[in-house]
Amino acid sequence: MTKLSVNINKIATLRNARGGETPSVTEAAIKIQEFGGQGITIHPRPDERHITRKDVYDLKPLVTTEFNIEGNPHQSFIDMVLDVKPEQVTLVPDADDAITSNAGWDTKKHLDYLTEIIAEFKNAGIRTSIFLDPLPELVEYAAKTGADRIELYTEAYAKNYLSNKEQAIKPYYDTAVVANEFGLGINAGHDLSLENLKYFADTIPNLLEVSIGHALVSEALYMGLENTVQSYLKRLAKW
Repeated sequence: MTKLSVNINKIATLRNARGGETPSVTEAAIKIQEFGGQGITIHPRPDERHITRKDVYDLKPLVTTEFNIEGNPHQSFIDMVLDVKPEQVTLVPDADDAITSNAGWDTKKHLDYLTEIIAEFKNAGIRTSIFLDPLPELVEYAAKTGADRIELYTEAYAKNYLSNKEQAIKPYYDTAVVANEFGLGINAGHDLSLENLKYFADTIPNLLEVSIGHALVSEALYMGLENTVQSYLKRLAKW
């Protein structure tokens, strides 16, 4: 079964809009795990506009499932991840001022850079994943970096799902097939939702994990957090 890792950045965004500690990202992480979530994802950025450095350290002892920290591997990010030692680090090439992640790595162009950074994380016993556009030709270079997994950047799939889901998913399927040939694990994330998740999970071979935040937190406003987490788990169930 594909694991559900819940990105709680939006909880932090809501908290920071008012100041104080409400809603609590630590309480959200605890509840999400109680409700069946199989991982907690965060994406701290340098300006701390949602997840803060303090949040990262506060969450570490509370995440009993899988802790996944995403981010652009600037030195301060690398140092923090090596100190916290999450189960997984996902490398994302987002600009400091990006509203959200908007592209994957050019693994051919940045091969040496990524190889060096990934070696540091792997030497510390941290599983590594590279955020990647659905381009099969980049998978070989992702494998050469020594990464354990790729995370497929699914914005284009989500955007085109309603108009032509077969066409929308084809580059993702093709990329996943190549990733399997190279022995890379496959994660996915960005704009996956209750509407489009099941088809994606059923079609992509050996999909290990999805990271979902914005849609899940938004849907929880109407459905409640427990019900929403359970609904996502049902979409991922194989029966």
